[in-house]
Amino acid sequence: MHSSRNAVAVVSVSLTLAFASNSAFCADEVQGGATTTTAPMPTVQPVTQQQLDAAAGNTSDWLHPNGSYTQTRYFPGKQINRTNVSKLKPVFIFQTAVNESMETAPIVSHGVMFITTSFNHVYAVDAVTGKEFWHYKHKMGPVTTFCCGPNNRGVAISGDRVFMGTLDSKLVALDAKTGKLLWETQIADPEQGYSETMAPTVVEDKVLIGTNGGEYGIRGFVKAFDAKDGHLLWTFYTIPETGQEGVWATADATGRDMKRDIAKEKQQLASKGGDFYKTLGGGVWMTPAVDRKTRTVYFVVGNPSPDLYGAIRPGDNLYTDSLVAVDLDSGAYRWHSQYVAHDVWDLDAASPPILVDARDKNGQMVPAVIHGGKTGHVYVNDRATGKLIRFSQAMIPQEDMWTLPTEAGARMLPGANGGVEWSPMAFDPQTRLAYAANLHQPMTYQVAEVAYPGGSKLWLGGAFKTIPSEQQWGKLSAVNVDTGKVAWDVKTDQPLIGGVLATAGGLVFNGEGNGYFRAYDASTGKKLWEFQCGAGVNAPAVSYSVNGKQYVAVAAGGNTQLDFKRGNTVLVFALP
Repeated sequence: MHSSRNAVAVVSVSLTLAFASNSAFCADEVQGGATTTTAPMPTVQPVTQQQLDAAAGNTSDWLHPNGSYTQTRYFPGKQINRTNVSKLKPVFIFQTAVNESMETAPIVSHGVMFITTSFNHVYAVDAVTGKEFWHYKHKMGPVTTFCCGPNNRGVAISGDRVFMGTLDSKLVALDAKTGKLLWETQIADPEQGYSETMAPTVVEDKVLIGTNGGEYGIRGFVKAFDAKDGHLLWTFYTIPETGQEGVWATADATGRDMKRDIAKEKQQLASKGGDFYKTLGGGVWMTPAVDRKTRTVYFVVGNPSPDLYGAIRPGDNLYTDSLVAVDLDSGAYRWHSQYVAHDVWDLDAASPPILVDARDKNGQMVPAVIHGGKTGHVYVNDRATGKLIRFSQAMIPQEDMWTLPTEAGARMLPGANGGVEWSPMAFDPQTRLAYAANLHQPMTYQVAEVAYPGGSKLWLGGAFKTIPSEQQWGKLSAVNVDTGKVAWDVKTDQPLIGGVLATAGGLVFNGEGNGYFRAYDASTGKKLWEFQCGAGVNAPAVSYSVNGKQYVAVAAGGNTQLDFKRGNTVLVFALP
């Protein structure tokens, strides 16, 4: 999932800096990791399952990281709209104690906002004034291993508890009223390369969470834990123990030849045996979607390990680079759809899936699941079978697609950063458009034969390097899910990473690494408003209402992955 501006050497430097700062931070955490109560919190009603189920139509709260179980990131309120968004003003700016990348999507319940930061701090603040109620600092373990920054993308809320995954691969449950730690459970071993940055989701007292670590030779998974006490309910491994070779696909999901040497791969498989499933990667970066009617969980799976050196892992490498559906109650496999088999370009699926209804090839409206890929396509799959209905026009340039990495380095676009990186898309049911934040970052791919080095060491099997002479930029694209056509797009000066919000007011909100937070007309892409936030806006915005007044909130803390300006604030806007 990761990359850097210049080279893997720079990635390593970034990692060294991250670990160095993390070590210093952990020393402080070990001494005083706890909850600080700053002000008494007003009475907060527990969040019921019924409220979580009805979140998509709720104009008061923002109860899921992506708005609802369907993950459309669509807010149904329209007090702020096309005609008045130009008057939007900041009402408060909340500063955290951590000046580092922020990718959090705040949760808002009954007028209280829950914010996370890098290194696993959680804040509860008044969603109207910014007054702090409590501050939890996670007591980090002695080892953390992470590739792309010490990020956290938010909590999940259910009942009177909030839940967070941590960099040292724990799941913690906090009392939503006090911030007190109620329980914590170890998800996986950080010494083997596992870590947690995703916001989990909670459904029927099951806390669902995946894992990072595809750059370290982990075996990926999604797990369900009991919300009451943290005990493990089920595990779905994204790398099956047998059958990772799949069907020996020669084309990607769009039908293009990926230049695989199948005969050579079969020889490699026969000579090495099948135990490489233990280090085959397949991290799950972002929050799963849940179809409550069919009791199905949908998520996308990242790249295989090592990223670029495929000879050590012959076959399709299931279920990497795939959309996967499993049973909510047991975690049992239902289906998968693989976008890129035997990926040697780090084109992992990362952006969270969205549940929508879309037209099939006969023009009939059917339940679908969509995903924005690092290839630059939005994929539309049948929700019941996984069958690909269509893929969109390419949102960014594709050049020399599927050129294989070489020892000297081979250029191929879109490059390891996408396309749509981890950034969540938004979907507007009125316009029928999905809104995707894209990166254009030309790279060369260099392959190297590297044996598994152990879980705490980066295992790329080569390097991907940005090309200094070539321009990097971003594109906010609106894609019609029923046709696959790009309805409009807006080119930005810098690559886009962070995510999108759509609202019933006919608006699309998106932030940029240069500090600008902007609102666009959802139908045309016309820029209607902007605000300079002072640090990179590389997190997805949310919206909510308190006492009839609509607010829009976004974090401005920059981004480690693309080295955008760091900060430590959440900004909240409303009409005067």
